[in-house]
Amino acid sequence: MALPRPPEPGVLRDPEVDRLLNQPDHQGLELPHSRQVYTNRSMNLEDTHLVGFDMDYTLAVYSMRQIEELAFRMTLERLVATKGYPADLVCLRYDHEFVIRGLVVDKAFGNIFKMDRHNHVGRCYHGRRELKLDERRALYQTNEKIRLSLPRFAWIDTLFSLPEACLYAEIIEALEARGIDIDYHKLYDDTRDTIDEVHRDGSLKTELKKDLGKYIEPDPELASALHKLRSGGKRLFVLTNSLWDYTDPVMSYLLDGRLAEYASWRNYFDYVIVGAQKPAFFAEHKPFTELRPDGTVASTNVESFERGRIYEGGNLFDFERLTGYGGENVLYVGDHIYGDIIRNRKASQWRTCFVVQELEKEIEYIDEHRDEVHKLNELDALRGRLDDLINHHKLMLNSLDRKLDRAAPALAQELEAMRTREKRDLETLRRAFKAAITESADTERRFERGANAYWGLVFKEGNENSRFGEQVQDYADLYTSRVSNFLYYSPMQVFRSPRAAMPHERIRGY
Repeated sequence: MALPRPPEPGVLRDPEVDRLLNQPDHQGLELPHSRQVYTNRSMNLEDTHLVGFDMDYTLAVYSMRQIEELAFRMTLERLVATKGYPADLVCLRYDHEFVIRGLVVDKAFGNIFKMDRHNHVGRCYHGRRELKLDERRALYQTNEKIRLSLPRFAWIDTLFSLPEACLYAEIIEALEARGIDIDYHKLYDDTRDTIDEVHRDGSLKTELKKDLGKYIEPDPELASALHKLRSGGKRLFVLTNSLWDYTDPVMSYLLDGRLAEYASWRNYFDYVIVGAQKPAFFAEHKPFTELRPDGTVASTNVESFERGRIYEGGNLFDFERLTGYGGENVLYVGDHIYGDIIRNRKASQWRTCFVVQELEKEIEYIDEHRDEVHKLNELDALRGRLDDLINHHKLMLNSLDRKLDRAAPALAQELEAMRTREKRDLETLRRAFKAAITESADTERRFERGANAYWGLVFKEGNENSRFGEQVQDYADLYTSRVSNFLYYSPMQVFRSPRAAMPHERIRGY
């Protein structure tokens, strides 16, 4: 028998290394989980020379309930005024809990559902009524895979989209309660077109500008985070779809007067691009226009970028040419999973950071309920073990039945006793398996309903990642809850992704 190998000397057993790793001053500030930057694809921030930011829901953190209720109300009033919907619908109320990012509208049936990463439909509502399992299966568990690219479906992937989904469900609920037949496809298109008009014609932003303090929550650490990046040798830029007449007051509200080193918000940034029309910015070749501070056109022939100037429109190719930066030397931080992250990744080599405002609340909830998470993991492992044992005992019973058929009388009595024990053990295991399923379902239901009574966690659907969570994992190099989280990392930080492991590696503990 071979003797166990003595422990090899190495960094894991170096007492000096251990002492340095555990010094309190080395550990620094213990960041709560909700304020950390998470890594899907490793990147070295030292190699990043240019860092860009979207504005809305990225630099500007909106008070979600207030802005969603405003968009809901303005869209509903315009639907009634311009599309011929019943006037008393203006009494409908917005339920901010009923909608989360990552939902899908099915315009064929008037449903809203949530999918997991395998495109399996989980929770589903028609109006405000949750569909039962058999109803869901009848509609969606067929041989045809759900393709979100079809006109039938609308993907609710932005925070701006939440009011339209809630409004769609509320109108269906109200009109069907009166026995009114609804063209679900037309209703959604009317809602989508109307909310687009409210954004496009400036109506919503005009209301926001009247009281920015009501709708925007200034982050007291934002200015310091931007300053730290600049001090670390990074150049910064703003790339937003908002026009100059809205960008300027919002950015002034966020940054003016925050740090003595910066007389104006524009001094934080080397380049300012408004009206970018993302995702078209990453795919089309619209020219840049230079604007004066009053918003009028200064030049339509932009051949160089100058610090302190304002530019509108443009495209990825010209941006890289005019700034001299491109590829993996650029990090772009935004909140729109398609317009800022996916379309960007498909068109460029820019690194991406996705800002998920809801992440903070979701992580805090998970941390507060870590005992339930641990219990769910234990129950999941127990179910797997019980299932394996049940199959083993069923196999043993089948084997004993075959032996009994041809056993001699002297052996039959012994085999029958073994069979009785196996049956008893099998029944015990089956009862335990059924109880484990029930307890797991009850625990998961309480846990998820506590996060959101209708949809559960944003990043999960049952024990799978949600479709939204899967997209974040696939396309965002980094993700975090707010821009100011970068304040707690070095400008030379190496963000390391967890070691990838397939199921067979996790089983063996690799």
